[in-house]
Amino acid sequence: MSQKSHEIDYEIKGSDMQLVEVELDPQETVIAEAGVMNYMDADIKFEAKMGDGSDLNEGFFGKIFKAGKRMLTGESLFLTHFTNEGEGKKRIAFAGSYPGKIIPLDLSKGDIVCQKDSFLCAALGTNVDMHLNKKLGSGFFGEGFIMQKLSGDGKAFLHAGGHIVERQLDNQKVLVDTGCVVGYRGDINMNIEKAGNLKSMLVGGEGLFLASLEGTGTVWIQSLPISRLAANIVYASGMGGSSSGSGGGLLDAASDLISD
Repeated sequence: MSQKSHEIDYEIKGSDMQLVEVELDPQETVIAEAGVMNYMDADIKFEAKMGDGSDLNEGFFGKIFKAGKRMLTGESLFLTHFTNEGEGKKRIAFAGSYPGKIIPLDLSKGDIVCQKDSFLCAALGTNVDMHLNKKLGSGFFGEGFIMQKLSGDGKAFLHAGGHIVERQLDNQKVLVDTGCVVGYRGDINMNIEKAGNLKSMLVGGEGLFLASLEGTGTVWIQSLPISRLAANIVYASGMGGSSSGSGGGLLDAASDLISD
């Protein structure tokens, strides 16, 4: 069976603030979330499209339906398509909006379910869809209910904050801070559980609930989600003090981080 997705080459650059540089042959295309392009060669042309382009026969109403689902995830209605319209190989780079690392994925090894803000870019032919967690309870407490599902047979890239830990589960269970789950692949069930007894929940500092991932497959965990980074900046500023001086600057920075 021939590969459906474009076969892109790539190189991840940097250590703590990474970017991925994608090499495109003539007429090859990479799709990306809005606003993540870092630099590109002059012969690469881009166009915002309502859809990921994975189904060439998809009609107008199909694209509208898919765009509506993207709205539910909090993402832009459009994905940007970057195509090499020149001669020879051309390069384009993508980066996240806050310090972190990039996770390269081969979708031919299985679909990926990921947090709605972690998808960065992928080869044309990748299906970027909404995923609703079957465990309804996980949606009532922060992250986890509305996620994204990436499927196809090409390369895709996620961006996450801080250091990334890849855990292989073999009919096992791991508890993770709800904001630290980047994504998972395989026969994994995600739910929420109480963070210990009542005293631990109230004064333990770990929040009221933890994400529970159980089964067999791969789980990716980030050490510094953007929500935690922004909360720490607000806390260090004096919990919303004067808008002038260093405290105001920290609050402005936190607001910018959250808005991104």
